[in-house]
Amino acid sequence: MNARAPRRSTTSLSRHDARQRALEVLYEADVRRQDIGDTLQRVTADVSAAPLDDFARELVRGVADHIDELDEVIGRHARDWTVRRMPVVDRNVLRLATFELLFHSATPPAVVIDEAVELAKALSTDDSPRYVNGVLSAILRAEVAPGG
Repeated sequence: MNARAPRRSTTSLSRHDARQRALEVLYEADVRRQDIGDTLQRVTADVSAAPLDDFARELVRGVADHIDELDEVIGRHARDWTVRRMPVVDRNVLRLATFELLFHSATPPAVVIDEAVELAKALSTDDSPRYVNGVLSAILRAEVAPGG
């Protein structure tokens, strides 16, 4: 018997954990070359998977809805790398954070960048945190707070 109860949208994760779960869904969709919405639906229906709360779902849907624009913005500010050539984790950390910076103003930009750097530290290469920080800082200066 499965001891884990089916997840409901009322499940509440810390914001950090929600971002990590959102990143896992984005990573899975990217690696499998699947539609993000389809991957989200499958993961949400899987009662044996770790839970996704409303914030995580909102982030995943937001990235899915704006992926072309996010990749274009990231590409403008990523030095020496195209978005497609980036490590998969870095690409999706940047997509997630760029979505929050551009479309989810409830979170202060410094928090968004710190969270992205922490995800890169935990899940990617040794060089990734510095690179993620640099790209997101450039996006913040040019796209979110021009002239600031």
